[in-house]
Amino acid sequence: GKLLRVNLNTLSWQVEPIDPKILRDYLGGRGLAVHYISKMMDPKVDPFSPENPLIMATGPLTATPAPTGNRYMVVTKSPLTGALSNSNSGGYFPTEMKRTGFDMFIFEGKAEKPVYLWVNDSQVEIRSAEHLWGKTVPVTDATLLAETDPKAKVACIGPAGENLVRVSSIMNDIGRAAGRSGVGAVMGSKNLKAVVVRGNIEPVLYQPEEMKTFCSEMSKRIGDIYKAGAAMRVYGTSYVPPITNELGILPTRNFQSGQFEGIEGLMPEVLRQKYLVRNKACYRCPIACGRVTKVDEGKYKGEGEGPEYETIAAMGSDCGIDSMAAVTVANYICNELGLDTISTGMTIACAMEMYEKGLIPEEEIGMPLRFGDADAMIELVKKAAYRDGFGEKISQGSYRLAESYGHPEFSITAKRQEFPGYDPRGSKGMGLLYATSNKGASHMAGDMAYVEVFGTPEKIDSLTYEGKPELVMRFEDCFALIDSA
Repeated sequence: GKLLRVNLNTLSWQVEPIDPKILRDYLGGRGLAVHYISKMMDPKVDPFSPENPLIMATGPLTATPAPTGNRYMVVTKSPLTGALSNSNSGGYFPTEMKRTGFDMFIFEGKAEKPVYLWVNDSQVEIRSAEHLWGKTVPVTDATLLAETDPKAKVACIGPAGENLVRVSSIMNDIGRAAGRSGVGAVMGSKNLKAVVVRGNIEPVLYQPEEMKTFCSEMSKRIGDIYKAGAAMRVYGTSYVPPITNELGILPTRNFQSGQFEGIEGLMPEVLRQKYLVRNKACYRCPIACGRVTKVDEGKYKGEGEGPEYETIAAMGSDCGIDSMAAVTVANYICNELGLDTISTGMTIACAMEMYEKGLIPEEEIGMPLRFGDADAMIELVKKAAYRDGFGEKISQGSYRLAESYGHPEFSITAKRQEFPGYDPRGSKGMGLLYATSNKGASHMAGDMAYVEVFGTPEKIDSLTYEGKPELVMRFEDCFALIDSA
């Protein structure tokens, strides 16, 4: 029932009660944040203007025993799409944020110099982050835990957000991302490097024993399914590529086709047998679909979290790359520098197609850029975060890249946001979702793959539009509810 409003212009803050009627009408999370931002912001404001608020919002289930309920939303005007963005992340930061006693943080204005917010059980400080500017996400995280509390949780931007890269993320718990729509760039435009939280204030539940019992039963039911060998527990989302490839909807070479002849290199067994260290779960999640991995294979080396399916599709098949090692290392780099793996990979794929068709001169890129060139892909990921050379074009997303050469048709986007890993030509419901989502192409706006690809709760024909309008609407409404709860 409280929010923290931070004025970065004056480096001041205030605590505000939230009207109980507003909480009943909008619940929390995305709903609550959209309510506030629509009241506060001129819709014509430039996304990088100090007048564009950045809102971090938890929901009523955050920090409760609810399995998979501990997430938060980042809501702002997107520098990638020019539309409203709502980017979602899990991990442990959302729970710790809620335990500070606030449902929502609202950031207004722009600090003169880099700062970070430190909230410790409702005790609020705005501190200098000048010593952190330019640092990667892991370095920032470690430094801030040493400066505040080793049990605190950190959400921060990397160099990509600082450099106003339109495909940059806000990273929390090092490997989790509020990834889409360039929310990291908005944070960077405010000179806000990080938000650090530590809390011991538990949400008050109306019926605590009933809630505990219900959630325990639900967790056990889910856990039993996954212990029995369900794919999400065994492989995480990396189990998806062979399924979408068989259906002909795996993005391949900038969506020129939906099947990848190099699929064997991107199979879930490759990640599990060669690179998996352990599974990783977000707070109170019985699924544990996260993958902690390590690569030590010739020139590809690193360790961290991921990759998820979307990264494998964007930086693997869509770039014509069949090396799981290369994709995994590219994922690490994105996490360290604060980049959305989907938009970054799809933008590089767009550049690859345009190069191969003779639309982008090699001298502008500084190297050949052909499908299947893993080294070039990894190099452009790094350059994008710093807007270095041709990385400046990648940093703008595929629409602005392709439009700058007079060929926007090579950008596979809706509202200038890159499609995720489901080709809508073979998944008509996903296509309708991309077209109607208010934040641009996103499976997380109402994931029709549940019914068209995975058959949950039952499989329906993916190649027809019949019955899809109502179903897409219901899925979008459902996801709005989940994002708010």
